Amino acid sequence: MESGRDRRIRPLPPLLVNQIAAGEVIERPASVVKELVENSLDAGATRIRIELEAGGIELIRVSDDGYGIPGDDLRLALSPHATSKIGGQGDLDRIGTLGFRGEALASIASVARVEVRSRTADEAGASVVEGEGERIGEVRPASGPVGTSVGVRNLFFNTPARRKFLKTATTEKTRCMEWIRNLALAHPGVGFEALSEGKVALDVPSGQTPRERALTVLGTELAPQLLEVSADAFDDARGLTLWGLVGMPAVARATNKAQHVFLNGRTIRDKTIQHALREAYRGLIEPGRHPTAVVMIEVAPEAVDVNVHPAKLEVRFRDQSAVHATVHRAVRDALRAADLTPMVDERREPAPFGAGTVGAAEFADRFREVLPGWSSSAPPPPRPEFAPLAAPRPASSILQVHNSYVVTQDEHGVVIIDQHALHERVMFEQLLGRVRKGALERQALLTPAVVEAGADEVDRLDELRPLLGRIGIEADALGERSIGVRTFPTFLFERRVDPVEFMRDLLDRAGDEDFAPDDEQALRDVLDMMACKAAVKAGDRLSDSELSDLIVMRDAVERSSSCPHGRPTSVRLTIGQLEKLFHRS
Repeated sequence: MESGRDRRIRPLPPLLVNQIAAGEVIERPASVVKELVENSLDAGATRIRIELEAGGIELIRVSDDGYGIPGDDLRLALSPHATSKIGGQGDLDRIGTLGFRGEALASIASVARVEVRSRTADEAGASVVEGEGERIGEVRPASGPVGTSVGVRNLFFNTPARRKFLKTATTEKTRCMEWIRNLALAHPGVGFEALSEGKVALDVPSGQTPRERALTVLGTELAPQLLEVSADAFDDARGLTLWGLVGMPAVARATNKAQHVFLNGRTIRDKTIQHALREAYRGLIEPGRHPTAVVMIEVAPEAVDVNVHPAKLEVRFRDQSAVHATVHRAVRDALRAADLTPMVDERREPAPFGAGTVGAAEFADRFREVLPGWSSSAPPPPRPEFAPLAAPRPASSILQVHNSYVVTQDEHGVVIIDQHALHERVMFEQLLGRVRKGALERQALLTPAVVEAGADEVDRLDELRPLLGRIGIEADALGERSIGVRTFPTFLFERRVDPVEFMRDLLDRAGDEDFAPDDEQALRDVLDMMACKAAVKAGDRLSDSELSDLIVMRDAVERSSSCPHGRPTSVRLTIGQLEKLFHRS
């Protein structure tokens, strides 16, 4: 048991204070890279060179051609809470630099061996100072160009418990390079060179445009799959501009690592912006996938608080809703204006869903196999009619393949359509449009349809009642373990959907932890379920007029390139690809 003397409050040694600060800011070599490169950018560098050894564990050296640090100030650069970037309380409300805390170099020096060499334009020569732990050496004259070079060796040499938590050199190098690429993306006007074990890992020139830099860093092969987005909401109240590149739905990824968001040149992670991106792509990609995006936002410094996270990764916007609305609208408008039909790519093998392309050779083989089996002349079985649309029918010929796929043409080539996926999207958009004008029409049942339910589902019925009312369902508890459905949406009734089966599925979906009945997303989920159950199925033979109506609907409905789940409704085989298949080009 501790004695009273051991519990007395006492000041901590300066080295321990700096090491605690380092624990907040310096987690691994990548953290050091970030802090040093941001200092170079704040110093007006036009070219930055980063050298790594053992993934940055043994050496990180960042050199730049920036303003430099006067020799008289060099020792202060390694001192805690010493900075040229802020001077008073008011500066914290309008921070315009990437680094500003005045603790990064001191924190790094407390857990590594650091050498800072620098020279300003009006100095005849450079100066150098070394720091290690709590010791800061004397400033000495040295050779060197205008700018600053910071070398960091033996990271965590004096805190072995933290050093042992570092990963392999390869892993640490990967994380360093992620930060270098992000910083290079955020500052296209600055040249970056990164070397690992003496070999060039990244080399991008200065003076690039944002688009040029994005394609240089991310890969020029992505260019056809990227849409440019922009917005200018700059006014006295909000002061916000946006530029970016967002990926076609076909290049969505399994994680959000392909999302690069920058605020005033700072890499950030922001839930508001991530949510705006997800909403813009809703219904275009599968829920578990994430859009590819590079988003650069500029706001007035006083419109954002960047002092809420030690590593400055999270920020707090003064007007969060304005940022969300601007990002969502800009991305949504770009997607609306684009032709999102994925193309068959003759260079690739069939890829898993989400990769966006299908091998043309294999597609051609399969097409030849199924071609003899198509037919649209046989009389179809009785079925409810498609929702009418006041639009002319397409003049091009249409055929149905295996009672599941519709093949037609447009000005670009051959289009192959999944009839269920497309009809589901049509149904969903029609339902969404109707419910926004008021509750869906309902049909009273002669006797209630009885649904077996758990006690918790019966208890939750009151919570679900407003949502049920919007889609045309009236239901009451018939006992502790059953629910009676008294009215059912006319739409589903006409599409011959079983009320018991539908209500059972709805209750199952409502049991998910993230299902909030009063949320717009819950309504969309239920409408999606309605559309899926009401749409024509794979295997349903369609009449000529139904096939024609389906093509008209595809052109008339927004986001018809994907079903509400985000799966593609159609793919295109271009004229150029057809010519290659038949050796005509």
